[in-house]
Amino acid sequence: MTTVTHPDAAVNAGPISRTLGDFAYGLSYDDIPADVRERAKYLILDSVGIAMASTQYEFANCILAGIQAVGEPGNSPVIGMTARLGMRDAVLMNGALIHGLDYDDTHMKSVVHATAATLPAALVVAAREGASGKDLLTAYIVGMEVAIRIGEAANFGFHHRGYHATGVVGHFASALIAGKLLGLDAAQLATAQGITGSTAMASQEFVEDGAWNKRLHPGWAGVAGIMAAGQAKHGFVAPGKPYEGRFGIFKNHLADLESQADYAAITAQLGERWAVVESAIKPYPTCHFTHAVADSALALRETHGIEANNIARIRALIPEDTVPVIAEPVANKKRPVSDYDAKFSTQFIAAACFERGKFGLAELEEEALNDPAILALADKVEFEIDPNSEFPRFFSGGMVVTTKDGGEFIHHERVNRGAGERALTEDEIVSKFTDNAMMAASLERAKAVQASVLGLDDSDGLSLAERLAAQ
Repeated sequence: MTTVTHPDAAVNAGPISRTLGDFAYGLSYDDIPADVRERAKYLILDSVGIAMASTQYEFANCILAGIQAVGEPGNSPVIGMTARLGMRDAVLMNGALIHGLDYDDTHMKSVVHATAATLPAALVVAAREGASGKDLLTAYIVGMEVAIRIGEAANFGFHHRGYHATGVVGHFASALIAGKLLGLDAAQLATAQGITGSTAMASQEFVEDGAWNKRLHPGWAGVAGIMAAGQAKHGFVAPGKPYEGRFGIFKNHLADLESQADYAAITAQLGERWAVVESAIKPYPTCHFTHAVADSALALRETHGIEANNIARIRALIPEDTVPVIAEPVANKKRPVSDYDAKFSTQFIAAACFERGKFGLAELEEEALNDPAILALADKVEFEIDPNSEFPRFFSGGMVVTTKDGGEFIHHERVNRGAGERALTEDEIVSKFTDNAMMAASLERAKAVQASVLGLDDSDGLSLAERLAAQ
């Protein structure tokens, strides 16, 4: 576990919110190393492709209809859709599309889907303000750094206490993104964080029955952040210590775990260590905690020719801290009732990998969820705590398979694919983007969107938002 720092020791130079406000206010495009900017654009590209794919699912139309039922007319474009919405409604919708398939990037240590928590606000506010592409990218990177660092400081405590970390940290990050694009000064940026300290809450109750709430968390954080920035710009008075204060986010949310919070991690090496480049792009459309199990199953299947009908027992090795999210309650995990439920089921994912020899979006369709062969094999999956886990640095995992003829086969993934030294290459990211984008558009259209995102530096925010909308 990370060495923790008491809040009093972390704020000798002043409140954390002011340090972050100074960072956000002062950071310019040229301050950011070129490789960091380039990586950021590929993270955006990945999320845009996922958003385009999401438009083909029922949840997207349901959420859009719900927004339109209570929203006012607007002109803000939505990724992959023809609908035009009010600014904040567009942020909510884009957040749902980016995060809707649980296929978006994840920072291993903070366990935060950072692009989902930041891009919705950056994209829509930049378009409304006529910001340059460079300004959009800079604001996005500010948000990424803050979202990831707040998650790191919690030391997995948000998840332990039943909060979806992305839906918590996104409020603060989006306030800084919106504030920077709206021209707030450093003091106003600090105030905006003080306001979102009262809105940052995202329950993980969705894991109990595969509910859809998680899809709304990133966009709702963006909405709250924009509102906070607007209030701060016009003189709203807010608490000065939303992080380390007596009723700050860590004391309130972590309760008895607050002593594990590393307050210094939020501001350490700001502008020197770039957390954005550490965010991992997913190879599977499932909770990142399950990826090492999926890779282990596919590796054993391919290497040893293990057939699903010859398996007597599967022991999935997972990090202890992930058990409540991806392995329990066992009965629910063995019989997921929805695609979202299945994304968080070690048992189902392991079984589907052996039965189908792959795990993609098709393995989350109703036909797969009701496949008797997959469900029968899921009954044979047990979980054990991985003794060789490097969690939370990596989402390690493995598998031990016993076959009916008495064979035993073992595979372990120290570093989950997509993270660290196993990060997806730019070509792999483009391939994933293209596959996802083509669920909703032609190859020609996908290539045009790709060019727009990767050429963001030479564009402007409105042009990018317009080009990402359905034509």
